[in-house]
Amino acid sequence: MFKKYGPLIILLLLSIAMSIASPFFLAKDNLITIGIQTAVIGVLTIGELLVIITGGIDLAIGSTLALSMVISATMMKVGIPIGLCVVVALLLGAVFGYINGFVVTTMKIPAFIATLGMSGILRGVALMITDGLPISSLPDKVAWFGNGRVFSIPVPVLVLLILAVIFQIVLSKTVFGRQIYALGSNHEATRLAGIPVNARVRYIYMLSGLLASIAGILLMGRLTGAQPTAAIGYESNAIAASVIGGASMLGGIGTVWGAIVGAFIMNVLTNGLTLLHVNTFFQQSAIGFILIMAVYIDIMQRTNNVNLLKSIKKLIRR
Repeated sequence: MFKKYGPLIILLLLSIAMSIASPFFLAKDNLITIGIQTAVIGVLTIGELLVIITGGIDLAIGSTLALSMVISATMMKVGIPIGLCVVVALLLGAVFGYINGFVVTTMKIPAFIATLGMSGILRGVALMITDGLPISSLPDKVAWFGNGRVFSIPVPVLVLLILAVIFQIVLSKTVFGRQIYALGSNHEATRLAGIPVNARVRYIYMLSGLLASIAGILLMGRLTGAQPTAAIGYESNAIAASVIGGASMLGGIGTVWGAIVGAFIMNVLTNGLTLLHVNTFFQQSAIGFILIMAVYIDIMQRTNNVNLLKSIKKLIRR
């Protein structure tokens, strides 16, 4: 029961605590800010979740976000239509993700190393393109992606909701979704079942890169500019949100809704600490601590489940 509803209970309790601690927490503008901030992390988290369910990890999502944003903004500065710039950014994100998947499956490099290396490459390219400087003075219409409204709903929040519904359906109702869980449970058994494991893994990393680019477009709209140093550390936030939301770093477990709740927990915490004037460096330490504890709890639960199964088998043999 707690495994299923625990993250939601934690979010509610945390929200109550923050609303008591700060009279500004429940202000309309602050709640909108939390929603928009969570949307960017939430979109990244969905992509990270897909990879984590397969038993992998993607440490390049922050750099993919930054480079996609930088390239799109650079194209806008020379007069290329916004729509085309957005399409190019999304395609590049998908390509970067596919390359990650290719390196992991074909070159047999562990996902941690492959995506860490790709993260450095993409971040370096973004810095070279901009000379380390932010890109500003973009067309006014760009702001719609980050600050616009559709039926009074902020565009980033609406995008997050749509993507969450789509990928929750994909994971729970489609053959591809069942294959993703199967990959995380047992790669070899999945391969023997006739599922093209390498192709599926490459597609999943490609989706992660695509979602990172979508998050980059939303962030660019919110900032009305592009920064090559954007999204540094967002990888750990996305991983923490996934694990807090019930995903397992060992693979095979996780839901989109749980990951989104995890993303809200992270942002409610950081927003509340900011309102309470808590040092930013402490906030980073708190996120790191939460990530370690979330993974530790997951490992303990897995270990207890394994021990329980062993005990049951011994009783059956007797």
